[in-house]
Amino acid sequence: MQASTQPVVLCDSLVKIYRIQDLEVLALQGLDLDVQYGEIVAVTGASGSGKTSLLNIIGGLDAPDAGRCIVAGIDLTHMQNSQRIAYRRQKVGYLWQQSGRNLLPHLPVLANIETPMKLQGIGSHKSKRRARELLAQVGLESMEKKYPRQLSGGEQQRVALAVALANNPPLLLADEPTGELDSQTANDIFQLLRAINQQLKTTMLIVTHDLALAEQADRTISIRDGRISTETISDNHPQGYITSRESVVIDRVGRLQLPHKAIERYEFHGRADLHFEEDHIEIWPLSARSLQEKTAKDENT
Repeated sequence: MQASTQPVVLCDSLVKIYRIQDLEVLALQGLDLDVQYGEIVAVTGASGSGKTSLLNIIGGLDAPDAGRCIVAGIDLTHMQNSQRIAYRRQKVGYLWQQSGRNLLPHLPVLANIETPMKLQGIGSHKSKRRARELLAQVGLESMEKKYPRQLSGGEQQRVALAVALANNPPLLLADEPTGELDSQTANDIFQLLRAINQQLKTTMLIVTHDLALAEQADRTISIRDGRISTETISDNHPQGYITSRESVVIDRVGRLQLPHKAIERYEFHGRADLHFEEDHIEIWPLSARSLQEKTAKDENT
């Protein structure tokens, strides 16, 4: 996969509104996101925070109501249906939590992997050779004649990963890919994703509730109320351990969300006092800042 100086994913002020009868739900509220080529980015957040809406837009399954989404140089904002179909076949691979969404139960393993290539018009000889190469990469070269029902959950996800990679997409989207697996199998699947990322340079965006797995990604972004609130960057050391540092994300128009622990600890009451220093900005609850200023004034008199 050829690297680029431009991000493989660029989301700029994304807004998504779902309308249910007379009710409007704001799923994304001006979300910004950059994902660089070759990164593994984990996406976390509570149910209803906007994770699935973000994945659906990036995957070409849905369109934003405002803002821009550019993936691998393609602007998804105003695409025709035929363009979306071509985009989904060529530019993104999908790995879902439920095996029923990943695999066709009436086809054996090898035919499942061949199907995306055949839909692209690739000949039988080439698609079969590529399918066998992918089966070897996911460690299931002896399973090509088996059907999905004959595989374990972890094996099904390995085949599903091969299907997702069949057309060599620059971006893999995974929605809770380990959600139905035990912890050891889940860790094995994530290690396989990491190996594929290193071998093929495939960029990966993974939605997960498993914080232990999220910590192994290059970056973890947390979505709250339809915007990215925090970002954690992992440092993988040669000794094998992982450290990380968390930062508050400031979007392109200057908005930020304070972590819940800050909200719980300090009484902001919906407002904060900003104090500009030469090399930093201080954020104070109004009452605390006012108290400090009063104390300083009393000491000077």
